Amino acid sequence: MPVNPLSPTFQRQRVLTGFGVPAQERLSRAHVLVIGAGGLASTLLPVLAAAGVGSLTIVDDDTVAESNLHRQTMHTPGDIGRSKAVSATIRLASLAPDAELRAVEGRFDAVTAEGLLHGVDVLVDASDNPATVMLADRVAAERGIPLVWGSALGYAGQAGVAWDARGTDYRDLFPHGPDSSADTCDMIGVLPSVCAVIGAFMATEALKLLTGIGEPLIGRVAAYDARTGRTREIAYRRDESARAAAQSIETTPLSSDDQNAVSPEELRDLLTASFPPLLIDVREPWEADIAAIPGNVLIPLTELPRRAPELDTGHPIVLYCHRGTRSRQALDQLLQLGFSDVRHLTGGIDAWAVRIDPTASRY
Repeated sequence: MPVNPLSPTFQRQRVLTGFGVPAQERLSRAHVLVIGAGGLASTLLPVLAAAGVGSLTIVDDDTVAESNLHRQTMHTPGDIGRSKAVSATIRLASLAPDAELRAVEGRFDAVTAEGLLHGVDVLVDASDNPATVMLADRVAAERGIPLVWGSALGYAGQAGVAWDARGTDYRDLFPHGPDSSADTCDMIGVLPSVCAVIGAFMATEALKLLTGIGEPLIGRVAAYDARTGRTREIAYRRDESARAAAQSIETTPLSSDDQNAVSPEELRDLLTASFPPLLIDVREPWEADIAAIPGNVLIPLTELPRRAPELDTGHPIVLYCHRGTRSRQALDQLLQLGFSDVRHLTGGIDAWAVRIDPTASRY
C-alpha cells in the first residue's frame, strides 16, 4: 500500500511550522531517483525513506566491498559481494515498508537516463563522480527537474542544488568540468562522518524541494570542514555571456565553408578507410570519460604545443572536441607548426552523437 501521510510515524514532521499534512502528502506522492548507494547515500537514503518519500529509485552498478563498510553504513559484512542497489533497498524496506523501492543494478548514463527519469521529481547525484554529475546536470536540465549533488573527500565536503529552470546549473559552478585528475578517496581517504554530514545536507535539500519549504541551495554551495567544524557558503551565478556564446556555437550549422572541416558523416567514412587519419581528442580527460570516438588519442588543447613533436607531420590528422571550437584552435596551431594534412570535426563529438552514434553520452 502507498505511504500514508497521516501515519503516526510522521507526527513530528507534520507539527513543524509550515509543514503540516500538505507537505507530508507531497512527500508521499514524490519520486526521487538517487545515483549511487555508497557513503553519501547511506545517510541520504534512510532519511528520505523515513521522512515518507513515496517512491525511491536507486541506481548503482557496483557491489559492496569490505573497504566500503566504514562509511557506507547501509551495508554490512554480510552484504559483501552483493549489489549496492539491492543491499540498499533491503535496508530501506525494513525502514519504510510502504514505500515503493526500485533497485537498478547498472550505470546511469545517456542511454539509460531517459527511461530512468520518467516520473521523477528530484534527481540526486550521490555518485561523487565528475563525469556522472556532469551528465546528471545536463539531463536534469533537459527534464526541467532539480539536481541535488554532493561530494566528500578527506575531511571536507560540499553540497548544492542545480536547477536550470531557476537560473543555475552545476556547469555554472564548474564551467570546464571538475578536475578528474584530482585526488580521490581511494588515494587520500575520507572521514565517514563527513559523508554523513554531506548526505544529511543533500537529504535536507531534497526534502525542501519536494515540499516547497525553505530556500534551496540554488546558486549556492554549502562547504563543510570537519577539522574546524566550520561550514561556509559559496555563491555562484550563471555567466550569461558564456551561455550565449555556447548557444551560438551549438546552433551553428554543421555545413561549413572551412576547407579544413570534416562532417560527422565524412569522418565516419574516413575512419573505416584503408588508410584512416590519426584521430586526436583535444578535450579534457573528464570529458573523454563521458564520451569518446573510438580509436582516438587524447591530447588536451593546453598540451598540444608540447606534444606536437610526437605526431607525424605527414600523416592525415582529424581533431575533435566538444562542439568544434577548441578543435579549430588546435588545427590553427598544427598548421603553424608545419602540419599539412589536418582537419577538424565540425560540431564536435556532440554532432557525432546526434548524427552517427546515438549511444554516445552528450553533455
